[in-house]
Amino acid sequence: MDALMASYASDSDSDGGEPAAVSGGAPEVPEPSALLPPPPLDLLQPPNFVGMIPCAPISLNLISDDVLSADVVIPSDARKQLALSMKRAASLVPDLYAVDADYALSELCKDEQKLEKVLLSREFHVSLGRPVAVQVHQIDSFVAMLRQKFQPQQRYCMEFNKWEHFVNDDCTRSFLSLEVTRTGLPEIRKQILMVDEVYRLHGLPEFYTNPRPHISLVWALGDVSGKLKQAIKDIEKYQSSMSSLQKCNVRCKFSRVVCKVGKKVYDICKVAD
Repeated sequence: MDALMASYASDSDSDGGEPAAVSGGAPEVPEPSALLPPPPLDLLQPPNFVGMIPCAPISLNLISDDVLSADVVIPSDARKQLALSMKRAASLVPDLYAVDADYALSELCKDEQKLEKVLLSREFHVSLGRPVAVQVHQIDSFVAMLRQKFQPQQRYCMEFNKWEHFVNDDCTRSFLSLEVTRTGLPEIRKQILMVDEVYRLHGLPEFYTNPRPHISLVWALGDVSGKLKQAIKDIEKYQSSMSSLQKCNVRCKFSRVVCKVGKKVYDICKVAD
């Protein structure tokens, strides 16, 4: 292989500049037999190579456990009211899909048990860092630093008390979400700052300037902000007519942080009960 590389190198310009002019006439054209074919791609590009730097997609999420049950996030007494809110959203924005499951919300709404099981009885994630591509050789130090930062963590409560819509950076998807604006917000923002510090040390972009922690329930293709705003107004009007005992109260406890790199999931911290 070295001999082959040397052969290609010897037939190329050493400095990449303009070829030298030949005095006394037109430049000489090399014989066809003297030209080497292009080198095979696998010689120049090793396996599992992405672009110029080996990279892996990474996402960092905070997973919260249900106050009442260890295997769900959304409390059972809140799921019924959320299901009603999802039905109202589906009637106003027909092309909504369950996050992660990618089932059409309009189809799920036809079966209340399936709606609760597929959409509401699962783990939801609160993002603590931007989804980025991390260089493969950085993964070990990235995970180790995160684990060190998150060692002294304690349980705290968070309340998802506000309906909101979000659009991703490239405007390819819109999300209907529940946002944390009071209980738990200072603790989550403190964790985001810890993640930002690790991102900076690895040359990665930090989180948004004003973090707005939330869980996304459903999504739609493109920017459908207008439709989602109208759906939120309808949901809030419906909820305002309910008694305080009937209103949705999505209150959870922080339990652990996970980091997903490619298909591998790393446990960053887990708080004991």
